[in-house]
Amino acid sequence: MTSPAARTALELTADLPVPGLEEFYRDLHRHPELSLAEHRTAGRLAERFRGAGYDTAEGVGGTGVVGVLRNGDGPTVLLRADMDALPVAEETGLPYASERDGVMHACGHDLHVTWLAGAARALADGRDAWRGTLLVVGQPAEETGQGAARMVADGLYERFGRPDVLLGQHAAPGPAGLYPHVPGLIMSASTDVDIVVHGRGGHGSRPEATVDPVVTAAHLVTRLQTVVSREIAAGESAVLTVGRIEAGSRHNIIPSTARIALNLRTQSEAVRQRMLAAVRRITRGECLASGCPREPEVTVGTTFPTTVNDAGTDAAVAAVHGEVFGAGTVFDPGPAMGSEDFPELALGSVPYAYWFVTTTPAEVWDGAPGDTLPEKLSAVPSNHSPHFAPDLSTVAPGVRTLVSGALALLSVA
Repeated sequence: MTSPAARTALELTADLPVPGLEEFYRDLHRHPELSLAEHRTAGRLAERFRGAGYDTAEGVGGTGVVGVLRNGDGPTVLLRADMDALPVAEETGLPYASERDGVMHACGHDLHVTWLAGAARALADGRDAWRGTLLVVGQPAEETGQGAARMVADGLYERFGRPDVLLGQHAAPGPAGLYPHVPGLIMSASTDVDIVVHGRGGHGSRPEATVDPVVTAAHLVTRLQTVVSREIAAGESAVLTVGRIEAGSRHNIIPSTARIALNLRTQSEAVRQRMLAAVRRITRGECLASGCPREPEVTVGTTFPTTVNDAGTDAAVAAVHGEVFGAGTVFDPGPAMGSEDFPELALGSVPYAYWFVTTTPAEVWDGAPGDTLPEKLSAVPSNHSPHFAPDLSTVAPGVRTLVSGALALLSVA
């Protein structure tokens, strides 16, 4: 038998204004904004919140938006969508492609905002069916790991009330119509590391009079790849990526410095610390072997925490999603190596559920090479790709996931 939450969710989302939501999405996609510059996006979302009857505030944590709808005694549930785009030049060829050079919604945050706007309206219009308080949050700067913490530091909970539970979701590659849930660790920690190698510059014709930091950096790039393969146990999950290497200004000049930017992905603090220690040790060793005149600089930068769902909360949301969308649509894919700053909203104690919504268009998925799910996933455009283009057919289901998830935790009349 369908639960009251599932029945109510289907009733409240039966007549969603899908054409209007799709146009809202296209507008957001045409006008992407980078982290902490989401002024237009925030304004558009705030208009939607106000129009639905929420007490709405802008400028929280910079460009964050908060809507509050108090509807009698019951739990306080926070629904969150991130708003920022990426410095990616769009190559989708869509008629509503980005109009801003070098900036694109390549991670689906425009879809997240659309889902939240639709859910906020549906829940407000159906307020006779539930009791409690809704906090709807448009969060800036997820891509840089700053936004959630900035909103909390700006008094998010002191000003608008502390939630009893948090809900969030993310667009992901995969055949549209699936809702992956993990009752525990679902996303990994991410740590940025910057390295500066100090050499001794000089003329390209006289390398013997220099200490070439480019050669040292090249050795470093190769040697750092052994951290995961030779220092992390096979049963652990970890990734080390060299995302950037910079040195020099002209063909015949040996530079004085080289810079390397790393990203580490880990699923436990112990592995993270072991990788950081290895990076420092290998960097010092390579610089010593090269005769560098100064110790290298190793700086730990932006860090995202692991995302660990509260098992009970996630089970409740996953169950209602299974009722709303049908058998086989909800499954446990295991933890992903991607990262999120969503857990910063939990302050270490507020339970939360975070899940994925697959968004690859059917024709793209069916046309991708491969016979297995992993083979096709590696072939279709993923988040951060200049070709990432979610299927508009996921607009209504993404609203329905938030509405049903919220109703699973609110007091349904």
